[in-house]
Amino acid sequence: MSELLILGLIIAVILLFFNREALKNRFFPEKQKNYTIDDKFNSDKRDREKEIDRLLSKMGKNGINDLSEKDRKRLDELSKM
Repeated sequence: MSELLILGLIIAVILLFFNREALKNRFFPEKQKNYTIDDKFNSDKRDREKEIDRLLSKMGKNGINDLSEKDRKRLDELSKM
């Protein structure tokens, strides 16, 4: 019985060792270092572009008519930014 407990403990330590980066990032995420205004702008721009691409991909043969009213308004807002 004690051999199984020791073996289980060794296996747990090994698993923790190989997953230490994932565990560290999950429980102690690093704050972004040297995050400038330009980085924030570029990040926001990429997010807007991704959302525009998602909305445009929803449009099929009928074009803008395939989008819901909410999606049309959001696409209009994003295009004005």
